Amino acid sequence: MTLGGVLRAEPPLSEYNRAVHAVPLLSTTTTASGQLIEYPKTDKPLVTMLMVEIPPGAETGWHKHPVPCYAYILSGSVTVELENGINYTLHAGQAFAETVNMMHNGKNTGTDPVKILMTATGEQKVPIVIRPEKQ
Repeated sequence: MTLGGVLRAEPPLSEYNRAVHAVPLLSTTTTASGQLIEYPKTDKPLVTMLMVEIPPGAETGWHKHPVPCYAYILSGSVTVELENGINYTLHAGQAFAETVNMMHNGKNTGTDPVKILMTATGEQKVPIVIRPEKQ
């Protein structure tokens, strides 16, 4: 499966001084599941950056993000299950835009910890992670 919103290394940006090396990690108009990127419309913006660590054999549990989130896999590999039955695996060095308002679960089926640097562009007093209601 080709993931929308996943970009591997591109040529370095030339806008900086020659001593500075900048490589684009992500340039996309869609999330990893193919949704169009939409910016939150709010007068109370909040940017949150998280380091997410998933030990071997662990999973995030089913959840969704009501706001745009962008992530970079620092180490390991994570398999993401979407509520629509689609699964994909992301590896160290990949950047992606997370799915919005769609339940998903991340699993570390490998032997190394997964480390993900995630940034959420949300709104003050609005959670960036929502778990399903207990049934």
